[in-house]
Amino acid sequence: MMSSFALFIVVLIYLALLFLVAHLAEKKKSKIWINNPYIYALSLAVYCTAWTYYGSIGVAATSGLNYLPIYIGPIMVIPAWIYINTRIVRISRVNKISSLADFISLRYGNSRSFSAIITLVCLFAIIPYIGLQIKAISETFHLVTETKFSQNILTDSGTFVVILIAVFSSYYGTKYVDASEKRLGIISAIALESFLKLFFIIILGLFVIYYAFDGFLDLYQKASKFPDFKAKNTFNGIEGAMNWMVLCMISGTAICILPRQFHTAIVENRQEKHIKTAIWFFPLYLLIFTIFIFPIAWGGRLIFNGQNVNPEFYSILIPQHFDNTLITVLVFLGGLSSCISMIIISAITLSIMLSNNLIIPYGLLGKFKAENEVQNTRNITNIRKFSIFGLIIVAFAFYKYFILKTSLDSVGLISFVIIAQLAPAFFGAIFWRRGSYHGAVAGLLAGLIICYFGLIIPQYYFSYNSELKGVLRDLYNAFQFFDISFLTRIPEIFFWSILVNTALFTILSVSMKGNYRERNFAELYVDIDKYIQNHENAFIWRGTAYVSDIQNILERFLGKKKTEQAMRIFNIKYNIDSQTETADSRFIKFSENLLAGRIGTASAKILIEGVTKEDKISLKEVLNILEESKENITLNKKLTEKSEELKQLSNDLSAANENLIVKDRQKDDFLDSVAHELRTPITAIRSAGEILADDDDIPLDIKREFLNNIITESDRLSEIINDILYLDNLQHGEIALNIQENNIIETYKKALNPILHLIQQKFIHVSEVDLLKHYQFEYDEARFIQLFQNILGNALKFTDEQGIIQTKLSEKDDNLIIKIFNTGKNIPEEDLEMIFDKFYQSKNQNIIKPTGSGLGLAISKRIIEAHNGTIKAENSGLGVTFTIILPKIKIADDDTEPEGFNRSSPG
Repeated sequence: MMSSFALFIVVLIYLALLFLVAHLAEKKKSKIWINNPYIYALSLAVYCTAWTYYGSIGVAATSGLNYLPIYIGPIMVIPAWIYINTRIVRISRVNKISSLADFISLRYGNSRSFSAIITLVCLFAIIPYIGLQIKAISETFHLVTETKFSQNILTDSGTFVVILIAVFSSYYGTKYVDASEKRLGIISAIALESFLKLFFIIILGLFVIYYAFDGFLDLYQKASKFPDFKAKNTFNGIEGAMNWMVLCMISGTAICILPRQFHTAIVENRQEKHIKTAIWFFPLYLLIFTIFIFPIAWGGRLIFNGQNVNPEFYSILIPQHFDNTLITVLVFLGGLSSCISMIIISAITLSIMLSNNLIIPYGLLGKFKAENEVQNTRNITNIRKFSIFGLIIVAFAFYKYFILKTSLDSVGLISFVIIAQLAPAFFGAIFWRRGSYHGAVAGLLAGLIICYFGLIIPQYYFSYNSELKGVLRDLYNAFQFFDISFLTRIPEIFFWSILVNTALFTILSVSMKGNYRERNFAELYVDIDKYIQNHENAFIWRGTAYVSDIQNILERFLGKKKTEQAMRIFNIKYNIDSQTETADSRFIKFSENLLAGRIGTASAKILIEGVTKEDKISLKEVLNILEESKENITLNKKLTEKSEELKQLSNDLSAANENLIVKDRQKDDFLDSVAHELRTPITAIRSAGEILADDDDIPLDIKREFLNNIITESDRLSEIINDILYLDNLQHGEIALNIQENNIIETYKKALNPILHLIQQKFIHVSEVDLLKHYQFEYDEARFIQLFQNILGNALKFTDEQGIIQTKLSEKDDNLIIKIFNTGKNIPEEDLEMIFDKFYQSKNQNIIKPTGSGLGLAISKRIIEAHNGTIKAENSGLGVTFTIILPKIKIADDDTEPEGFNRSSPG
């Protein structure tokens, strides 16, 4: 047993950890927090509350498979998020939407009354749900400490835990006055809680399976001996299947429409690509959670068989039964995580809706108009702080006086059914243009009335007044003929309420035309992909408005500096003169968006309407303007595409021009080099010839020496000219290759032998490394001899005496790899890519210019490219390595090792 004081200290430490995580995330704002798709996906697990942590275990123990739809419904719906949520995120982003109420009401003409109705629906649905979490915290606290429940609020330990959570939520939930801002600290703390509650349920599951029992098979065999085991773990015919299907629909709807899910999935989404991670990660999370519900539930039934205990708390009672305080406390913290995350996010979202859709538009707008930005910011923040604190306290009171004796499962499902009444208006908003305000409101109210009479009265009223007689009881009993025999109470009420809701929404929307503002937003919602880049252009507004009047309103909420900055951005975006006095529809929409995050879309509209005069527009005009807008957007898209094409073409031409300038400069350098190379032998020939012509008495041996010089220089001159012509022919593909199977080692030897004596004269050490498995390859042998001699000759020129030239031959991925290394001077990094260019002259030549035409490397590159191969140079430590790759090796039958070539290893 753990004392109340000790457990309270544990709770304090745990909350301090959440404070720390939230603080670090807000302060550092590093990529690990901001752009982490797994933080986003884990925050979605706020769906798993006390109901899923405790209630589903109770359902599994008492009703069998009925706990599964709560998980399977979302798993079936979540893959559709890649389309649905992507659209909703885009709509919310361009309209600065910060809550579910704003999202739905904006679509139906940005109606203040509709946003207020939606807010009230969410309050009535979620406050009992928050009370449910408080109930779980309080009861598990007393279970762990084995203390009695206290009717006195001031002496009840659960009261102090609730106050701590309320303080934490109030502080971190109101750090941003703009409700559409991303709450990085809160979301990071929620993600941590989601991880911990899953981790702790896994620990408990393994404890039950492998400590309380001898594995899953042992547990299953013992549980199967219960008389009701088979009935509870199979579908009960058509009745069971239909209930299952409806429960899946309830939970599938809830995962999209619950205010806390809307907030984490839509408002807190930083990048659309994070949804791609969420659609596989979150279902996997739910699946892992589900796996351990069965062994915990049936393990609890076996352990506490015949005892009067609440099966919803088997997760606490099982480790407590085995006197394992550590696991008991860990499970308690897991349940606390489930409860806290739901309370925090729900309280924040409800406070935003309460302030933006009820308190401000129906009470404080006039006051805000008269005060400055600092006062308004403080007022908005305080409203939300007191709203969060007050909502949690009201939920606590609701728990104490209404749901004290109610099961976790029933309260959760009723909240889901009530929230599901928003589904027709919600999904109609993004998929159906004809959906209207009157249809949405009528359908919603009708659905709520059915839920009130079918669920709320029996759950929270008759249960405390079971003997009540009178008109209300008779009225309730009069509707029993609507009972569906194969559905239980909650699925039955969900069926009728959604049926009537959807029918009224559809019929009234088709029979009654909405106003022009509804149709305008209908187009913006349904065709968001078309308008996302120019959404202000698609907003229809006609009337008289002055920039200065709107600017004054903006400054009262944003401040002068932020307002001027926003207006500067707007003017630049639409190329508008800053001296323009009148405002157009784009500026009206832009201004409403700036205000929407702080005071809600409906209040923003009211404020802007207060300083402008709008003309009425007929529905026909709206449709014509929208059609023109679509055409303009399409035209703008085409113009943008053409502009991008022209820009790309201009960049290509600019790059080509720069390349031509470089080539022209290289050509000039090359011609200078060629002229110099040609002048040198010509000068030597002319000098020797003049000496011989002027002096007839030259000794015979000197005359012979001059004649030999003439012959040598003539040969060099001929070599230069031949290399230039040969390179030109290679470049234009005028020399045919004689491709045959040849032995690469023999070819290399043929290339090396003629220059071997020159290498030996400089005392250069020559070695070969043979790593080949085969020796026959297809290539033009004459060209490869020339290639080898060019590379080896280049190595000879730049390698100092007593240096090293090493050739390594190997195979990799059907390619022949030849690496020729020499200990010559390193090539500058900027020259490595250009040394094979025929027009390139290195700036890093030796003082004594090497002999030869200077075209050997260019010729080598053309030869290997003609074989579809590659050549590259790279600095490697003490020298330079040339790597030649010849692809498409074909192995001949005769692969005998040639004589005179020593095989050796790389070492």
